[in-house]
Amino acid sequence: MANVIGVSALNRYVKTLLERDPVLADVALRGEISNFTHHFKTGHYYFSLKDEKCAVKAVMFRSDAQRVPFVPENGMRVIVRCRVSLFERDGAFQVYVQDMFPDGVGAMQLAFDQLKARLEKEGLFDAARKKMLPQTPRCVGLVTSKTGAALQDILQVTARRCPMAHLLLCPVNVQGRQAAADVVRAIRTLDESGRADVIIVARGGGSREDLWVFNDEAIARCVYACRTPVVSAIGHEIDFTILDFAADVRAPTPSAAAELVMPDMAARLWQARRTFASIGRLARERCARCEERLGALRASPALENARRRPHRLAENLALQAARAKELSARRMQDAQARLAHAAQLAESLNPYGVLARGYGIVYSEGRAVKSAQGLRRGDALRVLLASQTLECTFERAREGGAAGSFTEETADR
Repeated sequence: MANVIGVSALNRYVKTLLERDPVLADVALRGEISNFTHHFKTGHYYFSLKDEKCAVKAVMFRSDAQRVPFVPENGMRVIVRCRVSLFERDGAFQVYVQDMFPDGVGAMQLAFDQLKARLEKEGLFDAARKKMLPQTPRCVGLVTSKTGAALQDILQVTARRCPMAHLLLCPVNVQGRQAAADVVRAIRTLDESGRADVIIVARGGGSREDLWVFNDEAIARCVYACRTPVVSAIGHEIDFTILDFAADVRAPTPSAAAELVMPDMAARLWQARRTFASIGRLARERCARCEERLGALRASPALENARRRPHRLAENLALQAARAKELSARRMQDAQARLAHAAQLAESLNPYGVLARGYGIVYSEGRAVKSAQGLRRGDALRVLLASQTLECTFERAREGGAAGSFTEETADR
């Protein structure tokens, strides 16, 4: 008789068998979504995957569900990477999904449109926030595979257009599970380093599935937050990814991206030579016109008048100076004559001059005596001569003025 075991032991045993099987540890499973439930409280996805005959329950936890670039819907065909196990409590056989990808053109286009509409609504594609590319970048950052054709195309265009350009490669995987994370990390590294003036994210052509990694939401948000201008160069001209809308500039191919970013130094050199030649021609023409105008000015009457004018002004100035000198001399003579006349007049009025001719001045009590009226006999008088002073006593006055005589009492020198 078989051993008797409990339900818990059975479920634990089956779970252990499933999880130990290496084939069931990493399975790529294709199916159609049904009974889809998004548990908003936990963020987990609960659904079933079915084909024409069978169905299996599936769980996708929040940490993995956040990386899905579209909203799963019932009836959508998908491919999932998962591990097979057993939910021990209920004995439910189910798969635990780690990655989910649309399966088929219709499902992939629906997922693309969903993500594009959501990011566009958030403003990640606004033209107003697009940054201009530098005209002459000193350093160009490259985010691409170091073994891919895209890198070789960019190197060839760079060697032709701008051989002295400095390229800074940050190699990444451009497909596979880790590709999106590698691209995000490379863009952030170049942006934060401050060394790159512009960043090119490039990948060669491929199927829609091959290019699907560049529809990752994390890449779009990284490019939106990037301070350095980003050029998207994914696939061929007909291929569009979410990165193309988030980037500042979209190039149809990696070669076209290099054409956009790298200045054509040969064309610039040719333009510079043409500009210098034009400047030289214009300078010669202007010099010729200036020489013509100078010749016309030399022959013009106005210039001859201008030449003669200083001579006329000098002659006029000399004449005016001579006149001023003559007038000044005349005025000096008149002033000297007036001064001599004033000196003679002053000399004639000088009382000391009168005294020198033999006259005297009579003082009584400190005042000059002009008449004997008011004097009394015995009054003391002082007579001022040119070199002497006479002390006298008034005796009497006679008529006749200067014809009379005085009685001298004393004479003090």
